[in-house]
Amino acid sequence: MTKVTIFGSGNMGTAIASVLTAGGASVEHIGSEGGTITGDIVVLAVPYPALEAIVASHGDQLAGKIVVDITNPLDFSTFDSLVVADGTSAAAGLAAALPSSHVLKAFNTNFAATLGTTKIGELETTVLIAGDDETAKQNLASLVTAGGVEAIDAGSLKRAHELEAVGFLQLTLAASEKISWTGGFGVVR
Repeated sequence: MTKVTIFGSGNMGTAIASVLTAGGASVEHIGSEGGTITGDIVVLAVPYPALEAIVASHGDQLAGKIVVDITNPLDFSTFDSLVVADGTSAAAGLAAALPSSHVLKAFNTNFAATLGTTKIGELETTVLIAGDDETAKQNLASLVTAGGVEAIDAGSLKRAHELEAVGFLQLTLAASEKISWTGGFGVVR
């Protein structure tokens, strides 16, 4: 059985846990202020600004782990831009800070409600996964699909830049009530 540690127990952390548990994983939640990581896969279901503190406090424990960054690095004061440099991503910054980890970008283009119901309208919810380690991506994709949600390999970690842009667009549309928090972007194959 795959063990997963999730930083955060808010809406996204809880929704991701439900998918991964349905996929056969053993899931534990810990807070960013402390806790021992026991999972082989670690999901950072926290706001972007919390990443730095998690790296500082748990960086050694994350070595050799699959680390899943779900953040969207929005400027939450204005909701009009991302706070990472053009052409880069929060996930790329995380990978640079954790060179011994297998960093993936996933779940940032999903809303908690669509993970919980496994549907976006009539479509299956799809998790887009970007990363440079093929085995890590496959391990996460296998858990996600076993949990009743589709998964698509979105390419290398460079694609996190585009995934964060899609996440940003989707969040701003929902915040301005142009789409609902139970909606979002779906994938038709």
